[in-house]
Amino acid sequence: MVAGLASRKNMVKMMPLKRRAVRAIPISCLALAYAATASAQAPVGGGTQSGDERQISDRSGSQLDLSPQAKTRSGTTGDNAVKARAKRILAQMSDAEKAAQLTQSFYLQPVPRANVGAIEALKTTGLGSLLFVTDPAEINRLQKMAVEESRLKIPVLFAFDVIHGLHTIFPVPIGLAASWDPALAESVQAVAARESRVVGVHWTFAPNADIARDPRWGRIVETSGEDPFLGSAMAAAQVRGFQGANFGSPEHVMAGPKHFAGYGASLGGRDWDEVNLSDAELWNAHFPPFKAAIDAGAGAIMAAYMPLNGVPAVANRWLLTDVLRGAMGFKGLIGSDSGSVNKLIVQNLTSTSVQSVARSLDAGLDIEMVDPGKKPAMAALPDALASGAVERARVDDAVLHVLEAKIRMGLFEHPYVDTRQAEKVFADPRSRTLARTAAARSAVLLRNENAILPLARGKLRSIAVIGPLADSAKDTLGPWVFEQNKPSATTILQGLRAKLGSNVKLTFSEGVRMPKRLFPSPSSTADAVPERPPLDETAEITRAAALARDADVAVLVLGEAMNMVSEGGSRSSLELPGRQQELLDAVVAAGKPVIVVLMSARPLSLHDSKPAAILDVWYPGTEGGSAVADILTGDAVPGGKLPFTWIRSAAHAPNFYDQLLSHKPDPVNGRYWNETSEPSYAFGFGLSYTSFAFSNLKIAKRYYGRGEPVTVSVDVANTGERTGDEVAQLYIHQREGTSVRPVRELKGFQRITLKPGEVRTVTFKLSAEDLRYWSAVTRSYVADESLFDVWAGGDSRASLHAEFTVGSPK
Repeated sequence: MVAGLASRKNMVKMMPLKRRAVRAIPISCLALAYAATASAQAPVGGGTQSGDERQISDRSGSQLDLSPQAKTRSGTTGDNAVKARAKRILAQMSDAEKAAQLTQSFYLQPVPRANVGAIEALKTTGLGSLLFVTDPAEINRLQKMAVEESRLKIPVLFAFDVIHGLHTIFPVPIGLAASWDPALAESVQAVAARESRVVGVHWTFAPNADIARDPRWGRIVETSGEDPFLGSAMAAAQVRGFQGANFGSPEHVMAGPKHFAGYGASLGGRDWDEVNLSDAELWNAHFPPFKAAIDAGAGAIMAAYMPLNGVPAVANRWLLTDVLRGAMGFKGLIGSDSGSVNKLIVQNLTSTSVQSVARSLDAGLDIEMVDPGKKPAMAALPDALASGAVERARVDDAVLHVLEAKIRMGLFEHPYVDTRQAEKVFADPRSRTLARTAAARSAVLLRNENAILPLARGKLRSIAVIGPLADSAKDTLGPWVFEQNKPSATTILQGLRAKLGSNVKLTFSEGVRMPKRLFPSPSSTADAVPERPPLDETAEITRAAALARDADVAVLVLGEAMNMVSEGGSRSSLELPGRQQELLDAVVAAGKPVIVVLMSARPLSLHDSKPAAILDVWYPGTEGGSAVADILTGDAVPGGKLPFTWIRSAAHAPNFYDQLLSHKPDPVNGRYWNETSEPSYAFGFGLSYTSFAFSNLKIAKRYYGRGEPVTVSVDVANTGERTGDEVAQLYIHQREGTSVRPVRELKGFQRITLKPGEVRTVTFKLSAEDLRYWSAVTRSYVADESLFDVWAGGDSRASLHAEFTVGSPK
């Protein structure tokens, strides 16, 4: 969403989508302990306000009771009371005040001139929402304008991009997805919510529920990868973490899954470009994570920027009303991304603000996010109503959605925050402990020749730590992290020093520098890199190789800088940026074991280099360096799995695992005559410091009736010498039916911890929903009678196979 810090980041038959049952994923004892203790904490987010009660008058002169005794939140007095209360407020509003409630403005403290319009609105008409301020004192000051100076005294929703933490930074979402541990993601976002709510933030634009099948697309970093089943589980978990048991729970915020819908399929992986997707792709791949988020209780949804099949998402009635409101049953708040309504003119869909407002509201949009310093399109709402361009009932419906969110969040009772609490919450040591656990559980071990890892600490005398990311706190934190929230990070160099102390000699070389972007990041102000003295990279590569030659082992930290991913972070190449490949080759040629630690959000090519080990740690966050040190020394055992297919080249994108079966299946990796398109690593792949074996795959019976649950079990054994985690994965394939189905589809997973020699039976239940799909033939969901293949194993290439049939014996 940051396209506006630099410019604000720059017919179908529908059947209701049903809630997807998420396979139970055990969380670490540490994270469970955190969740238990965090839930026991007293609320800290709702401070006091001037006076014990506040009342406003409706047009008849009767008083509307907004006292704490009349408090209504989801899970207390119910939807009807919330709606009735919102309607009483609506009845008092002028058209200008309605327009103001449908407006979300940036508030940038360092840029006062961009805030003039928002300040004026707060004092007069009020305002629906402000975003990008996280200073509790400033939030209270702004909120006071709305609740004490505006005519109706309606409080403001404060919003912020809390993507993977506010002050305590956790692994980026693609990294959390690599944990294959939704319960961990839920605990992580609960901490993020707590830190956000204590400063006065009520609404986050997360999780990113887009399906990302083209790794050139920069926003893959915010997603859960390429698979709709995994993506659905992670989206639902993050919503539960952000929102808590009920929408409006203390110490929690409103979740706003984004970008509805299809944004991850932009042409060529180019951010902001158009998306053209078939209905089957939308219903089967791109919609399910959003439906899962809605079923988990998401209070808001953000519409995408781009045109979907020729119609911009904010003006797409089929998308926002027929699908989101109708088929998915979403009843919450629908917001735009930054500037999307105004930019309908830029996209040549409309030519006036009246038209833009009419098209977006008619499509189903509720609230417009305005680029910094720009005039809201919603300012034209009174004219649109007067001319009949938009129906009053639709406008009122949109305003009610905004008011209901404010009521559910308890803002009328608790508009202010206690400014004394933020530092206490930020300093909670459990948050950093969870961050360290999350970073370790998210790491994926891709290569470990001759079991070089974990390092033999008793024999280790010296390590050469090399690379442009090895001692970069900013890159360790990753994107969507803002200095105003006082984040900090332990780098990998620092983590190793703290872990090994004076017993092991550490030498360090930056090796090379990250190259500058040809086109600046849209959030270049937030992503600014401090100026440093120039580096003679040729000489430093030579020095790095010499350090590696003199050490017992080299830890080489490579990848992409944090400003090379996220919004505006699309790339045409998967090569290591700059001269990192040259550095890698030189260090490997030094002849000592080389452990490559990758920081990135997408697959990267190392060409023919063969380091002894490759560990992908994504952008691991506040405790990233400590977690990496834990893994390298064996105090933590890697158990993460890839949430996408690790393709060899950007030229192969998109190349995801669950493609449809072709009329010529073989050679599936020989579609290009000049090179193989076989991925370097499969979806779901990840190594451990121990080994596992799958056996005894059983299906409860051979034949099932249509809609009947199918029970599948498999034994998983730890055949190695260390305790470790394996992710048992279940895949299916339908042999015949109304439409062609993917070669394999993930339909179940469970992360388990096994001691050496331990065997555990993992049981999955395939529901009726797991065996249905949306077909372009019927233009609806279908459940066919068919023979089904089943595979169980540690990644999407699992070979252990069984079969069952839906239908009667023939």
